This record gives sequence, structure tokens and C-alpha cells, in this order.
Amino acid sequence: MKKWSLLIAAVLIFAAAMPTLAQQKPHFNHLTVYVTDLNKSAAFYEQVLQLDRIPEPFHDNKHVWFRIIDHGELHVVSGAKEMSAHDVNIHLAFTVPDLPAFMKRLDGLNVKYGNWAGDPKQIQVRPDKINQIYLQDPDGYWIEVNDDKF
Repeated sequence: MKKWSLLIAAVLIFAAAMPTLAQQKPHFNHLTVYVTDLNKSAAFYEQVLQLDRIPEPFHDNKHVWFRIIDHGELHVVSGAKEMSAHDVNIHLAFTVPDLPAFMKRLDGLNVKYGNWAGDPKQIQVRPDKINQIYLQDPDGYWIEVNDDKF
């Protein structure tokens, strides 16, 4: 009986230590953009979007990393030989608490933005009533900025 009690206790401890199926699902880690001018792109993400730089392990002057969520990063990597066209359907999205204030800031920085159709300085309203605008980084990657209150 004692052996069974020890075996059952060991199995229960092992089972409790095993990650649940939900914990085994993938979760977001990072997104990489491949750019032609690292300094220009890093300045955009740091100054326009006000992202915080974080340490990167390469230390080769070809990588700049930014924190975009608690456990998620944006990796800006140099080496692209030329800029290529990017479709607005593929974009990175950020939420701000005050979209008009953010737009005013973009205006002060002379950053172009507009709605989905490309109408300058126009807000797009999604079917769920979220207001959004679109802009592009120096290499043409699309960025949505919205006022979602999730």
C-alpha cells in the first residue's frame, strides 16, 4: 500500500508540473522588418511610434530591437538591398489612447498617414466602430494605428 501511495503521489506531482495544453500553444514572440537604412528605420520606430529599444544579442550594428508588448518584440534588421512594395493588407497594428492627439503628433513630424483607401489625413472607421489610420515606415511597411479600447 505504501508503494502505491508513493507512486500515486509522484504521478500527481509530475502531472501538476506538466504544462497544460493551453500553455503549450504558440504565443507571439517577435516580428522582423528587413530594412535598407537601419538608422532611419530605428529612428522612425523610436521617435514616431515611441517604441522603447531593448538589448539585442548580436551587437553587430545590423539589429535594433524594440519592445512592442510585454513579451513581444519588433526586430529591425538591416541588409535589404532595395525597398519593395508592401500591401496595406499586411500590416502591424498599434493602439493609442487618443487617436486625434497621435495624428496631431504625426502632423508635427510631417509623417504622412490616411485611411485604408489612401485618402490623406482621413480616419477609417471599422465595422466595430474602431477608428484607425495607416502610415508607412521608411521602407514602406504598413502600420495601422487605432483607438481600440479592448
